[in-house]
Amino acid sequence: MKYIEENIWLCLIVIIFTLFQSIFLFLLDVNPSLILLSGTMYLLLLGIYLAVGYHMEAKKKKEIEDLVDNLDEKYVIAELIKKPKNIKNQGYYYALKKACKSMNDKISELEQKYQDYEEFIESFVHEIKTPLAALSLYSDNQNDQELKQEIKKMDNLVEEILFYARSEKPEKDYFVKQIKLSEIIHQVMMQNKDFFLKNKIKIKTQNLDIFVATDEKWIIFIINQIINNAIKYLDKQEKIIEMKGYEEKNKVILEIKDNGCGINESDLPRVFDKGFTGSNRTKEHSTGFGLYLCKKLCRKLNLNIEIESKEKEYTIVKLVFPNSSLHTRK
Repeated sequence: MKYIEENIWLCLIVIIFTLFQSIFLFLLDVNPSLILLSGTMYLLLLGIYLAVGYHMEAKKKKEIEDLVDNLDEKYVIAELIKKPKNIKNQGYYYALKKACKSMNDKISELEQKYQDYEEFIESFVHEIKTPLAALSLYSDNQNDQELKQEIKKMDNLVEEILFYARSEKPEKDYFVKQIKLSEIIHQVMMQNKDFFLKNKIKIKTQNLDIFVATDEKWIIFIINQIINNAIKYLDKQEKIIEMKGYEEKNKVILEIKDNGCGINESDLPRVFDKGFTGSNRTKEHSTGFGLYLCKKLCRKLNLNIEIESKEKEYTIVKLVFPNSSLHTRK
């Protein structure tokens, strides 16, 4: 119907012409059968023209839609569409070309700004690591555990900034290899040993002699975020963090469980949202950023992260590693 509307003037002209011709031939006393045949031929030709035209237009429309759907960067579509012969469509084509060029220029500008931002963040992190290392050495010499823990917190925040800045393009910075869960957890334990000792946190591990294919540096950061998050909300007399690994079909799962205050059931679907701190947790301890960043990095590394919890009893975070040839490098 839309196509007929676009060709309504042609239809009206043919119908009016056929009608006047029929009247004219009738006045000339032409056989009515011939008049009817003539009129039918005109209308049949009009119908064929409309049907063929509609088929060609629909085919072109489908080709453009398929082309767009198969493009990752849809803003380059103007470079792939052929210039139309129709004058009206040439106007649309010109507008599309200008719009896409403007969009490409804007994207290039934003990419340059993001690159400058990333370089600044990496430079900042590199520079601030030096005074932090000096402060850490000073705290060791003075045996000042309070200062040491505050320095560790600052170091964690600096790492968080760096990984967030790199999270859009992690492929530039990671290398997938086979590594044991026990090796990963050992490094995490060493990085957090002062927190565990000061807060008298009991660590339980089970079945960690399982190989996974992942980037060592990135997965250590993710587990560190989960552990630090767990430490914040341990509120029992006996503080316990359990870590165990197990295998299921085509995947390896690392389960990290704490016996902290747990999470309200209504909050669970939102714990990975940026800035969400929950309704029943001590908000001065939380930024709502750690789990959001873990989710984002897991998605980039093609891992799954799941969470379950029972309020006032426990929280379990699961990291799911695909166990396929795509993630295996010997």
